[in-house]
Amino acid sequence: MSTHDEEQDLARTLKAGYGAPPPRRQFVEEVRGRLRQELRAAQASRRRLLRLWRWMAAAAVIVVAVGVAVVGLRSTSCMQEDLGGYPGPVAFSTPGDVPGGMVPLNVSLPQALFGDTPYHIKPHAHLEKYDSEKARPPFPVPKGTTNLALGKPVTSSDPMPIIGELKCVTDGDKEGTDGSYVELGPGIQWVQIDLRKPCHIYAILVWHYHAQGRVYRDVVVQVADDPDFIENVRTIYNNDFDNSSGLGVGKDLEYIEDYRGRLIDAGGAKACYVRFYSNGNTSDDQNHYVEVEVHGRPVPAEAAQTVPLDVKLPKARFQ
Repeated sequence: MSTHDEEQDLARTLKAGYGAPPPRRQFVEEVRGRLRQELRAAQASRRRLLRLWRWMAAAAVIVVAVGVAVVGLRSTSCMQEDLGGYPGPVAFSTPGDVPGGMVPLNVSLPQALFGDTPYHIKPHAHLEKYDSEKARPPFPVPKGTTNLALGKPVTSSDPMPIIGELKCVTDGDKEGTDGSYVELGPGIQWVQIDLRKPCHIYAILVWHYHAQGRVYRDVVVQVADDPDFIENVRTIYNNDFDNSSGLGVGKDLEYIEDYRGRLIDAGGAKACYVRFYSNGNTSDDQNHYVEVEVHGRPVPAEAAQTVPLDVKLPKARFQ
């Protein structure tokens, strides 16, 4: 009922009171006055409530707008990380991060396929703590360093992979999707890259499988001068803490695979062949490789050897 209707009803109700004796008429006037005051108070209360609802609606709109903006910024940030924007080994804050005469290792990263630490992997003393957001320090290399493994021939202890082909290891495709990796049989297996010539190796990156967080067992990386790994064999990475691979006890930690790959410092080792061992993983007994990069420079041709000029002089005839 509107305010006008209420007043009309009140007027009709009180109309009879005007013909009443003075005491009754006075009483009716007092009641009418109190009712008018109560009506005005109710109207003021309704107006205040309406204003409150309007303020609350405006505040809700502002909160929703801010939330949408924050989600949009977060999505953009995640997209940059997925496209290789993660500040990994290629990130340098200032030129002072790189020693004199060196340049940052330039590595393009594939798309990230998972986020948090996999729940099924339990921490232990030989497992590196996983942090998906911690930036790796910059890795300096000499100028002219390139990926020597790209397109190079690959051999393996399993010449007939279960899935994929061995050429996947050096084809430049680092994505963790189907068709981008090779799967070898169970147990201790290895893949080997022929660099075609002696090279100085400064850094190695390996992606076993990063569509799912896994730990690959007994990861060992060796270099040698011959394909049979007999001459000048050196181990540059070994996380086999119990020597189950038979290649010696390693001091490196196991790690959870992700899209950043594993960066290994090769220390400038001179070699022509690089071999990668593994022994299954925390999800199954198979061995996988998405991509391997060997960053270095070919050994320059040795300068031609010089010898003293041998000239026979005649006997002196005068002083």
